[in-house]
Amino acid sequence: MIDLSTKFGSLKLKNPILLASGVWDVPYTKLIDFSKLGGVVCKGVSLNPKEGNPPPRITETPCGVINSIGLENKGLDNFINEILPGIKALGTQIFVNIFGESIEEFKKIASKIEGVAGFEVNISCPNVGKGGESFGRDPKMVFSITKAICDVTELPVIVKLTPSAVNIEETAQAAKEGGATAVTVSNTFPGLAIDIEKKEPLFKRITGGLSGPAIKPLALYNVYKVKNSVDIPIIGSGGIANYKDVLEFLIAGATAVQLGSIIFNNPLAPIEILDNLQCWFEDNSYKNLKDLYKK
Repeated sequence: MIDLSTKFGSLKLKNPILLASGVWDVPYTKLIDFSKLGGVVCKGVSLNPKEGNPPPRITETPCGVINSIGLENKGLDNFINEILPGIKALGTQIFVNIFGESIEEFKKIASKIEGVAGFEVNISCPNVGKGGESFGRDPKMVFSITKAICDVTELPVIVKLTPSAVNIEETAQAAKEGGATAVTVSNTFPGLAIDIEKKEPLFKRITGGLSGPAIKPLALYNVYKVKNSVDIPIIGSGGIANYKDVLEFLIAGATAVQLGSIIFNNPLAPIEILDNLQCWFEDNSYKNLKDLYKK
């Protein structure tokens, strides 16, 4: 049997495949067997309901998509009462992506959610007016938010870093010093789309977040840099479309990976990627993830 399990902190995942926040919703759970995955990250939850950005919200690019959703959600109480009870039964590790416009909002959210595997702290979204990547670019703010959350919960805290930081190694170090269990590297890259008929930016907020295969080399490089500067686990994210991409991220230094935009094109991709990954390990006579790092 191939053992693809991996750990960060005291938390064990049955394999390194996670679904990223914001690209799946509860109806999607009927399409694939979530219990086969290492874990899932829930769509971002804010303290109060958030409408998100006006349409249009998404556009395709030749090698990915740009979105300007704006973290729309129905707020913390709705998540706890209506969504969380159902997804707890998925048979996999559940992480909750949380965001706020102040440190106090982050603390309130983290202190009220229970019975999950951990939190992913979103300080990197480029599509909101307050918080988001404006927090994630400032190492002092990264430290303060991380520490504040760690002070109110014993659950693992994963900080989702922004690629827009001047020095992503520095923000990763700030997250570690604040008590983070791990970091996600990274969120989408800021991008622009133009409406040629109106001769203006397509999105009302001007820019959106670019994801998909176009950003994979950039995300991979950020994982490599963070791995060589901070000794906490890394969850790699950005443009993963097949099992070879997963292997690249693991070899670059990731402990686990998140799949995002690929499920728009192929909803069955998470299971297919996992199956292909297991076959690759078998074909190479590898028994576990540790074998991957043997020269």
